[in-house]
Amino acid sequence: MTLPPGDTAPEELAPNPSFSLDGKVAMVTGASRGIGRALAASLAQAGAAVALLGRDAAALGETQTALAARGCRALCLEADVADGAAIEAAFDQVMKALASVDILINNAGIEAPSASLLVSEALWDRIIDTNLKGAFLCCQAAARRMTHGGSILNVCSLTSAAGIPGAAPYTASKAGLAGLTRTLAAEWAASGIRVNGIGPGYFRTALTEPFYQDANWQRTMLDKIPMRRFGRLEDLGGAAVFLCSDAAAYITGQILYIDGGCLAAL
Repeated sequence: MTLPPGDTAPEELAPNPSFSLDGKVAMVTGASRGIGRALAASLAQAGAAVALLGRDAAALGETQTALAARGCRALCLEADVADGAAIEAAFDQVMKALASVDILINNAGIEAPSASLLVSEALWDRIIDTNLKGAFLCCQAAARRMTHGGSILNVCSLTSAAGIPGAAPYTASKAGLAGLTRTLAAEWAASGIRVNGIGPGYFRTALTEPFYQDANWQRTMLDKIPMRRFGRLEDLGGAAVFLCSDAAAYITGQILYIDGGCLAAL
């Protein structure tokens, strides 16, 4: 029997895929708190050495200390993702200290809810520069150093797929990030670089805490989530480790929404 290239004969059992990140070096942006800190911890527990990048040196140090207590290796890097020169310098530091960059998680992001007619040009630029331009600059810096391939994971959002009133700049940035994910996946696949995204639903973090102070908002949002609960930070780690590992070696250009079924119910 002749099989197409890549197929396996029925009697031949394929090896189990590896979810281990042993020997890998990961850069995580926005790693000082919230989703970034949780994702850094998940990658570290899977075996990766982690470079933590953010603007708050004290908070980054707290993340590093927490990881060290678990026996994980972490490096702190203070930089603004919207500053191209600072990003290149940070990646140079990682190469010098850890010898490679195999994984990039673009998590750095900001939000400032506002009615669209009240959004200033300065606010628009600030959000787009951090959430979209910053992610692109980090993708470029990582790809230049992923000479033997690698994995990039962009933290998108429900707003990558659906409009939310009062969040025009944020929605534009995250929809743009979804498009960037697919474009870079198609462009860089031949170089062995996979580019995927995760789209968290409603998770309680320092960034989103003001919403959770409104009991009416909580009830309204829970009614939209089929699983009837908000996301927990630990809900994100498995998907991130999977997409960054060899278990996802044939997956690129995809966005996995981790939202309790929210988009499915729209």
